[in-house]
Amino acid sequence: MRGSLGTPVSQAALSRRTLMRGTALGAAAAAGAGALSACAPSAGGGGGGKKTLTVMGPEGEFSPEFLKAAETELGVEIKRVEVDATKLTAMLASDTAPDLVRGLGAVETPYYVARDLALDLDDYFASSELLKEDDLDPVNDVWRYDGSVQGQGPRYGMAKDYSQDAMFWYNTALFDAAGVAYPSESEPVTYDEWLAMGREVTQKDGGTTTVYGLSAGGLGLFISLANMTASAGGSLLSEDLGTIDFSSPEAQKALAWYLEYARAKIGFSPVEPNPDGWDWPPYQTGRLAQSWSGYWFGGAIAAEPELAETSRLAPAPTMGGERISPCFGATGYWIPKASKNHDEAWQLFELFMGGDPAKERAAGGWGLPSLLSLRADLPTGTAAQAQALAAVEAEADYLKVLSFSPYVKVEALDAVLNQYLPDAINDDTTAGALADTLNADMQALLDEGKELVK
Repeated sequence: MRGSLGTPVSQAALSRRTLMRGTALGAAAAAGAGALSACAPSAGGGGGGKKTLTVMGPEGEFSPEFLKAAETELGVEIKRVEVDATKLTAMLASDTAPDLVRGLGAVETPYYVARDLALDLDDYFASSELLKEDDLDPVNDVWRYDGSVQGQGPRYGMAKDYSQDAMFWYNTALFDAAGVAYPSESEPVTYDEWLAMGREVTQKDGGTTTVYGLSAGGLGLFISLANMTASAGGSLLSEDLGTIDFSSPEAQKALAWYLEYARAKIGFSPVEPNPDGWDWPPYQTGRLAQSWSGYWFGGAIAAEPELAETSRLAPAPTMGGERISPCFGATGYWIPKASKNHDEAWQLFELFMGGDPAKERAAGGWGLPSLLSLRADLPTGTAAQAQALAAVEAEADYLKVLSFSPYVKVEALDAVLNQYLPDAINDDTTAGALADTLNADMQALLDEGKELVK
């Protein structure tokens, strides 16, 4: 498999995508209309009225301009609602399911399929002129699940774009100011070396941190710890994905590293929260030297020429095991089985994933395209863009997808971490003692999930 994954559906993830508002997808609206004309269905409702499609996605991905063009060509009305897990649950339970839903293939596909919520899209893919099987980047296999193994079985969705999310960006100007050597652009640093660099480039003015040296929150606490554990050669989840263990030597190494990072107060954590909610504002304004963000972050950086001059993308750090460069999201869309408009939802899905909007996303550098044919559209016009793409291509051989459990949502596991980490950080709790607490509470959630999907 080549490439990496996209971004999770956290509030931070939604905020960062709003940077695209009115840009790529807005510009693509008129062009995208043409791609629809050949396959527009007759979507009249009862009595000649138009059907209404409900899309659960951020405005930055489904701009009003794009939706208006799609409405005209499909002969439907389209209503967009923000991504909200609670609202989605309520809509699915009340027979008002949305028709297209934003999701994270890497961590959500098993969960939705195990609950019989997602529509099998194999027949649609088989007949599609835009989304051909041999053009799908293998990363899209995270949207497949056969009931036991992720990556096998029917396709239930597709990534809109993706990144190898454990790579990190750094600002050379801040490294120069601190007199610190840059990380290698080809060889990974160890997590200990990364932490040391973070300490060295952190700047303080009395009790105030003026430059944070390292933001190690990644795309979520649990995902970050799962990645570090895998990098050490272990796994937080058992082979059957039903048992969790923070007590293994590899997990302990990851947990101890994170506690040391948080106690150093050189970056954002549950005891030093980011007031902006995500890394872009402090990175943009020179208050953050290193951001644990994948290739997609370059889409924002490219809009800031001065910052782009000093920004570089580095390989994923390693914790001593096999070198890996994981993907955590493969952010894309799926169609609920309870949707009343499967065919029309697919038409919109097909355009968004394979038409002009997909080309615009690739050209903007907001992620690696999930269609192989669009790789040539990735931007290389500036030195920063060329460096980032070269770094990603060199990292491709180390891609790994971390399988996630069908029994629990990642947000629930993050909530457990956020409950216990502040006291653990402040009270100098050992990694071993924290592991016992995390194991008990998270295992209870997994066991509850097993009962629900029997």
